Amino acid sequence: MKILTILFLFIIARTFAQWQPDLRLTNNPSVSLTSHNNARCIASSGDSVHVVWHDNRDGNYEIYYKLSTDGGSSWGADTRLTNNSFYSGYSSVSVSGQVVHVIWLDDRDGNTEIYYKRSINGGSSWEADTRLTNSSLLSEYPSVSVSGQTAHVVWVDSRDGNSEIYYKRSTDGGSSWGADTRLTNNSSLSEDPCVSVSGQVIHIVFYDNRDGNYEIYYKRSTDGGSSWGADMRLTNNALISGRPSVSISGQFVHVLWHDNRDGNYEIYNKRSTDGGLSWEADTRLTNNSSLSEYPAVSVSGQVVHAVWNDSRDGNPELYYKRSIDGGSSWGADTRLTNSTNSSYYPSVAISGQTVHIVWSDMRDGNSEIYYKRDPTGNPVGIQNISNEIPKGFSLEQNYPNPFNPVTNIKFSIPRSGSVKLVVFDVQGKQVTELVNGNYNAGSYKADFDAAQLSSGVYFYKIEAEGFTDVKKMTLVK
Repeated sequence: MKILTILFLFIIARTFAQWQPDLRLTNNPSVSLTSHNNARCIASSGDSVHVVWHDNRDGNYEIYYKLSTDGGSSWGADTRLTNNSFYSGYSSVSVSGQVVHVIWLDDRDGNTEIYYKRSINGGSSWEADTRLTNSSLLSEYPSVSVSGQTAHVVWVDSRDGNSEIYYKRSTDGGSSWGADTRLTNNSSLSEDPCVSVSGQVIHIVFYDNRDGNYEIYYKRSTDGGSSWGADMRLTNNALISGRPSVSISGQFVHVLWHDNRDGNYEIYNKRSTDGGLSWEADTRLTNNSSLSEYPAVSVSGQVVHAVWNDSRDGNPELYYKRSIDGGSSWGADTRLTNSTNSSYYPSVAISGQTVHIVWSDMRDGNSEIYYKRDPTGNPVGIQNISNEIPKGFSLEQNYPNPFNPVTNIKFSIPRSGSVKLVVFDVQGKQVTELVNGNYNAGSYKADFDAAQLSSGVYFYKIEAEGFTDVKKMTLVK
């Protein structure tokens, strides 16, 4: 028997992170735009990367979609998702396995409503549009996040006479939807919600001027959206805090926003290490005399990725910053774009070791959609290998066994909830998804054919009830 261990090569690969050249995804003489409200216009799962935007090449704004099946190396054709004579815009995308969920605001009904569309085959084909709201006033600026079979949607709604945050969920993968739930109740404006979910825990951030100026607020549900905790004010200063973005990993909740308490807009970060119960002090991430705006955040394990547009170079360019210790400290700013015109409204997603970013860009004379990736920018395997398994959770595997090519990965969960179990290689490429769905408390075994794999180091990851654990196995041939 021979054991081939390539963990050392992985450590070297992640040490020299490298952003690849900008890639133009659209090419038409009209305007193509990502959403400005941190709705997340990019989502990834394994090698599949999904991008949505709104585009007026058809004479009015419609929702478009584009897919890469090789981790962002190449891209398929633009797919038009909507077809009506009214405005469709501000789309958001989330993915779970092969099911891709897209939401947007749409004026086809005489007023702005929230619409939904899904693909159950990874973006190859799409089902009909589903209208999610029905009110006489504006429903707009939606955000979607999915965990297993449950899809969670938040948006801004004016049916109550002022802008409030509303919520809606589907527990069957988008086949049917529950009732609208009003999450805020005050006489001021609540704007631009962003949602992130893991298992049964849902985290929502928005900005709100109930205090006389705009501040960042947070709200969570610990039972999958059935009930909600109180609004929690995250910022407290005399000037504007706005455009928040939220992402979670286990009990770590990370919120980014832009804030002009310093005389100009800067990017700020705040984190909770106990699932949103308490929050640490604000951390200022940028420090320059120009505008730093519209941040987006995505987290994988202990690695936190932040991207925003920044005018320190004379025009808005994209900048990036990361923390590899869960937000305790941060690396230097990295300039991602270099053009003579504006780059703005970024979204970021993580898949394995790869960081994916999409944004709007004016370098071509009109706004087009651009994409960039760092295939070594997320040291997920190294960072998470040392994680302790949360109490009550366990993972074990029976390989190596040269006489039996079937590998058994066993896991035990102490309470019912959404569970996802995946295997990926040392480069962060997903090999297989063994489990993705709702499970009762207990012990389970997942089998897969290891004969198809090469010798070497692989990682398997479980996500359950907001916890994430990564373990490694060395295959022997």
